[in-house]
Amino acid sequence: MSPRLGSRQGGAIGLMAAGVLAVALAFTLLMIDSGRLYLEKRKLQGVADTAALEAVSRSGTCLSGLSAAAFAGQSVARNHFVVGSGNTLVTQCGTVTTGASGRRMFSANPAVSSAIQVVVSKTVTTSVAAGVWALFSGNPVSINTVLTATAVAAVPTPPSAQLTINSTLASVNTASASLLNPLFSGLLGGNVNLTVAGWNGLLNTNINLLSYLNQLAVNLNVAAGNYTQLLNTNVTAAQLIQAAVTVLTANGATADVITALGSLQVAAINQAPLTVGQILQLQTGTTAAALNANLQVFQLIQGVVQLSNSKSAAAATLPVSVLGLANITTQVKVIEPPQLSAIGNPVLAAANPTGPNKIYVRTAQVRTEVTVSLPVLSALSGLNTAVNDLLGPLTPVLGSLLNLNLVSTINSALCLLGAGCQQADLLVLPGNLPINIVLDAGAASSYVTAYSCPTGNAGTKSLTAYTTTSLASLNVGSITNAFSTTLPMTVAPLPLIDIGTRTCHKILGIGSCDPRVPFAGGGIAIKVVSPIAQSNQTLVFSSTTPFATPPNVGLAPTYQAATPATNVVSSLSTTLNGVGITAYQPSGGSPLGILAPTVTALLSGVSAIVTPVVDGLLGPLLNPILNNLLSMLGISLVNVNVGANLTCGQTGEAYLVI
Repeated sequence: MSPRLGSRQGGAIGLMAAGVLAVALAFTLLMIDSGRLYLEKRKLQGVADTAALEAVSRSGTCLSGLSAAAFAGQSVARNHFVVGSGNTLVTQCGTVTTGASGRRMFSANPAVSSAIQVVVSKTVTTSVAAGVWALFSGNPVSINTVLTATAVAAVPTPPSAQLTINSTLASVNTASASLLNPLFSGLLGGNVNLTVAGWNGLLNTNINLLSYLNQLAVNLNVAAGNYTQLLNTNVTAAQLIQAAVTVLTANGATADVITALGSLQVAAINQAPLTVGQILQLQTGTTAAALNANLQVFQLIQGVVQLSNSKSAAAATLPVSVLGLANITTQVKVIEPPQLSAIGNPVLAAANPTGPNKIYVRTAQVRTEVTVSLPVLSALSGLNTAVNDLLGPLTPVLGSLLNLNLVSTINSALCLLGAGCQQADLLVLPGNLPINIVLDAGAASSYVTAYSCPTGNAGTKSLTAYTTTSLASLNVGSITNAFSTTLPMTVAPLPLIDIGTRTCHKILGIGSCDPRVPFAGGGIAIKVVSPIAQSNQTLVFSSTTPFATPPNVGLAPTYQAATPATNVVSSLSTTLNGVGITAYQPSGGSPLGILAPTVTALLSGVSAIVTPVVDGLLGPLLNPILNNLLSMLGISLVNVNVGANLTCGQTGEAYLVI
C-alpha cells in the first residue's frame, strides 16, 4: 500500500471519529438537557403534591376566605417556589369520582372540599431537542417552555353507614295490581294503569343512588357534587321520576320499566314543590363514595308518590269489594312521607345520635279510613224481632209523648203552659248505617347510635341502631274530619237504636224545640277508640372475621326484624273482632226514666244479636284491606325490618389521589 493511500485512509478515520464524537456529544447534551427538564418537572410536581396535601391536611376550603389557596401558597413558598414572573399557582376545591373504567377524575366545586387540586406552572429554558425539532419543522423557536404539575389530594375516605327500614312488596299479581293502580292514581292525582309486568319490573330493578342524584343535579342546574344544595332544591314529582327514567334508560332497563315510569310521570299532576331531602336523609357533606349505593326503583317511586300526596290536600279514594261485601270505600292520606334511606358518617352520628348529623330513617305515617255501608243489618230477622220487641211496649208511652197526650204526658201542666217538656225522638238503624274505621299507622323509625370497625384482621365490624316500632290507633264509629288539616278528628258513637229527647216549648202545638239529646232514653251504639302502644329496642349488626356483616355500602343490606309492640296484631284484631257495642241506659233524671225497666230488659237481647253481626262484617277487613293496603305503601304494623350497611373507609392522613 502506498504511503499516499494510507494518508487518505487516516483522514477518513479522523473524520469518522469526529462525526462519532459529535453524535456522542449531541446525545450527551440531549441527555443532560432532558435530565434538567425531568428534574425541573419532578421538583415542580413535588411542590404541587406538598401544597395539595397541606391544603387538605389543614382543612382548607374555597369558601369565604379561600383558606385552601392560602395554605397552598404558604406551602409553595416554603419550597422556594415564587409565584410571579412566569410562575403560577391555581388552587381549586371539589370532589373526586371514579369512572366505570376505574380512572379517578376531579370535579371542581367551591362548596365542597373533600378534595383539593393544586396546579403549578414554571417557565424554563426550552430544551435543545425541542429547539432543533422546531427549527427543522419550520415552527418558530421559543427560548422558553412552560412546565405544569397537577396534584389532587383528598381527606381519607371516612366510614359510611346506611340504614333502610321495612320491606316492600316481593311481587305483584293481578289482584294487587288492581288495587295499586287506583291507589297510586289517587296519591299522584292522575290516572295510573300499569300492567302486572310493569309493577314487577319496578320491584325487580335497582337504581344507583349516585347516578340518580347526579342526573337530578343536571336536570335542576345544580353544581355537580353539591348534594347538600341538591337536597334542598325545589322539584316536582314529575321531575323526580324523569331523572329515574334518564338513568335507567342509559343503563338498559327493560321496556316494561321505562313504560311504567313514563305512565307514572304523566299521572303526577300534583305540582306542589317537593325536596329530595324529604325522602332521602343525607348528612351534610356526604361523599360521592358513600352515595354509590343501590335503591329499589319501586321503593324510590313509592317515596316520591307518598311525598307528593303528603303535600296535597286530597286523599286517595278506593272502591273495594272484599269478601263479597259491597259499598266499601277506602281513603288513604299520607301524613308524613317515608325516608327511603339514611346515609352518613357513623363517627358523627354516634357522637350525637339525634343531632344534625344523625343517620335516621323512618316509614311513612299514613291515615286510612274505611267506610262500610251495612244495609244488611236492617234485613236481619233476629235484629228486627229484637227491635220490634223493644219498641212494642214503648209505643203507647212514646206516642203519648210525641202527640202531647195531656193525660199521660209527664209534666203536662208545664207543657201546656209552654214552660218546656221533654219528648221522645227515636232513631232505629238510620239510613244504610255507614261505619267509619280510621287507622293511624305511625312511623316506625331507626337511627344509628354506635359503630365499630376492625383494625387489620382483629376486632369487630358493627353498627347499632335504636329502633321504634309502629304506633297505631284504631277508631270505629261515626267519624268526621278524618283528613282535615285544621280541625281535629272526632269519633262519635254510631247509633243502632237511639232513644233521644227534645225539650219543646209549645202552646197548643205552636212553638219550638231545643236540639236533640241523643241516648237520653237509652239505646245501642258502636264506638271504638283503641290506641296501640309502641315498642323501643336496640338492633346490633355485627361480625368478626371475615367482617361480612354489615356489608359495605352499595351491597345488599343485612336485615333484622324488629320485635313488634306487644300483641299489636292481636290487639288490633281483637278490637275489630270484638267491636265495642255500647248499651246506653236511660238518664236517671229524665222524665223518660219510666221507660228504664222496659229498655233495660231488652237492651241485652239486642246487643247479643248485633255484636256477632258486626264482628262477622268488620273482622275480615283487617287482612284484606288494612294489612294489604299498608303493605303496598311499604308499611307494616308488625313486620318492621331494618337493613344496615357499613363501609369502614380509610385511616391516616390526607393522601394523593391524582
